[in-house]
Amino acid sequence: MAFPPFREARLANGIQLILVENHELPIVSLTLAIRAGSRLDPGGREGLVGMAAELLTKGTERRSAEQIAAEIEGVGASLGAGAGNDLFTVSTGALTDHLDLAVGLLADVLLHATFPAEELELARQRTLSALQLEKSDPGSLASREFGKRLYGEHPYGRSATEASVRALSREDLRAFADGWLKPQGALLVIAGDLTLADARRLVERHLGAWRGAPPPQPGAPPPPTARPSEIVLVHRPGSAQSNIVVGNLALGPRDPAHAPAAIGNKILGGGADSRLFLILREQKSWTYGASSGLTRSLDVGYFSAGTEVRTAVTDSALAELLVQLRRMRTEAVADSELAAAKGYLIGSFPRSIETPQQVASQVSTVRLLGLPDDHLRTYRERLEAVTAASVQAAAQRVIQPDSAVIVVVGDGPALHDKLATIAPVTIVDTEGNPLTAEALTAPAGPLELDPGHLVARRDSFQVTVQGNPFGHMISATVVTDTALVYAEETTIQAFGLKQSTTVVLDPQTLDVRSVQQAGSGAGQALETRLLYEGGRVRGRAQTPDPQSGSPKVTDVDTVLAGGTTDINAVQLLVAALALAEGASFTVNAFDASENAVKLLTVKVAGTSDITVPAGTFPVFRIEVSGTQQPLVFYVTRDAPRRLVKIELVGQPLTFDLVVK
Repeated sequence: MAFPPFREARLANGIQLILVENHELPIVSLTLAIRAGSRLDPGGREGLVGMAAELLTKGTERRSAEQIAAEIEGVGASLGAGAGNDLFTVSTGALTDHLDLAVGLLADVLLHATFPAEELELARQRTLSALQLEKSDPGSLASREFGKRLYGEHPYGRSATEASVRALSREDLRAFADGWLKPQGALLVIAGDLTLADARRLVERHLGAWRGAPPPQPGAPPPPTARPSEIVLVHRPGSAQSNIVVGNLALGPRDPAHAPAAIGNKILGGGADSRLFLILREQKSWTYGASSGLTRSLDVGYFSAGTEVRTAVTDSALAELLVQLRRMRTEAVADSELAAAKGYLIGSFPRSIETPQQVASQVSTVRLLGLPDDHLRTYRERLEAVTAASVQAAAQRVIQPDSAVIVVVGDGPALHDKLATIAPVTIVDTEGNPLTAEALTAPAGPLELDPGHLVARRDSFQVTVQGNPFGHMISATVVTDTALVYAEETTIQAFGLKQSTTVVLDPQTLDVRSVQQAGSGAGQALETRLLYEGGRVRGRAQTPDPQSGSPKVTDVDTVLAGGTTDINAVQLLVAALALAEGASFTVNAFDASENAVKLLTVKVAGTSDITVPAGTFPVFRIEVSGTQQPLVFYVTRDAPRRLVKIELVGQPLTFDLVVK
């Protein structure tokens, strides 16, 4: 299957129109691409361009988000916008008979988007939730730290943060759209059932009045120069697995080494028959998968390889990964590997140009990267011409294991010393803040807690999923001269969860004395009975184990460091911490389900006013990580403090206070 020919025209307002004509089906795909990607995010406003793309279709001067969705969906068409590092795109696809409506809607959102305040706030909350989830996702942590170390102050190395997302305003979005979404230099690729004359008339009718040129692209600082490899260890307390990413800056977009590099990458880590997959998974049984990739960008791209492995074999897996990278540089690939890689890439190319949308995407990418017009038509011929020698020569340019950025996300104390035998190690926490090796093993000291915030009360919470009632939780605190008793009952029928927990604490020191828990989850009984005394915790825990089908039973008899609490007491004790904006606490919490002490991080991420069924409260937003499920607690700023909302990070499940 040959790549279809295309025709070009330049419109009066500066749009470069490319048409890939195909009359086999009455379908047309249209993609408008502008060089206005996230590299234009201002400092302190990272995430701006992505937010603009998300909100572009959420309301115009003439239509609400609901009206836009109803019109486009009513004719079975699509409309969307997106942003990458280099490009801002707006696209639509429709049957030929409905193309005029679809392009009219595209023009409306492009030229008249209003970025409604309510839609901005919804998008902001979605983005903040996603960023919070990233902190608990090792793959996201590895990717973020890798990009930062690889590109430094270059825009490719920057990414959205909670602070930058909170800082975004409608004025920022309007300023971006008014300044950068201009026709001069834009590329419009149309693929499908349309002639060039009809395409010109269609575009002139809807976008002919669009005028203007964007300002010159701002200069970007160069990425860091290569230096001897070091390992960046992202400390994720208690992690049972490690994520490994190794890579380096590689090729510019128009470098002829891309073809042999693509063949080499397929051999190294481009599928289930690649070297990394077969060695790390099939031979060593260290991982479920391993891969490599070569990224092409408007500026210099990069090579990377990675895997996820058990903590115990992290150093071995990294060492073997580096061996395989060096092997690509020093050994010619076998004829059988070369033939298989060529066959796969040449044979799979037709599948990437089957639809008008795919054709439009391919042509857009080629043109905006400045590649020759015949790049797609000669793609398979260039692959066929690759030799074992050219693969090795490309690998020597593309793969630099001795000056690579190496990121490992995992449990710091278990990994640091072993990784240090491979390369020098720099340690950071999950937010990128530097840590010392000594800090990895330093136990958390006793917490400063104010019992005055823990008063007798009974609270009722409604459990909701995307705003729909799903269950309830009732908590009660009883305070006497001799004991502070915290009791909690939770029922979420859809999850098969019914659980009651009672924690008894010393009313002056807030040291845990005992924990009792009973109920059922996942169709299995749960029961925990623990006694804390004399620097030890003793007892028995029976917890559901959905994978085995029967509960896991653990006999507990563990020595505890001073200041260790029980994980079931954390929800209560958060309110008694010395909370202040920006404050962070490290908490040793014993988890009977794992018979282990977990190192939790409790961080005050900000303050706000929050509305729940019980009313509106000024609150601290408190992020808790290091647990199996990262949590966000909202605790009132007024004394005595009170928990009014709980969010499960990355889940649509929330607990909202319903009774004052």
